[in-house]
Amino acid sequence: MPTTNTSGRRKTAVARIYLSEGNGNITVNGKDYKEYFPTLPLQYIVNQSSEVAGVAGQYDVKVNVAGGGVKGQAEAVRLAIAKAIVELDAEKKPALRAKGLMTRDDRMVERKKPGRRKARRRFQFSKR
Repeated sequence: MPTTNTSGRRKTAVARIYLSEGNGNITVNGKDYKEYFPTLPLQYIVNQSSEVAGVAGQYDVKVNVAGGGVKGQAEAVRLAIAKAIVELDAEKKPALRAKGLMTRDDRMVERKKPGRRKARRRFQFSKR
């Protein structure tokens, strides 16, 4: 089986993955995913696509991820893996779609506005 490559994005994080047949190794930026994503919730997010599709342990995944924070990066990896699984086997798409793993979450940080402290937060008001 040739290598399948896809990308996933979340906020400002971009993940590029290379999925090939193997025994379930996930390497993120040259490190094992458990080392790169040390907390269990992040590890669960990364594994979620393959678990839902029922292909856990069948593919090796090599990931290059950049930008954003660790949560955004984990969700970008999850989307990329889901897209790669569907590219290999289209019958897995309904199960992944039902869990919301095929949809790119397009929410981004709102920009700061002039005359405000943040996007919506105003400066403190004082009568004096």
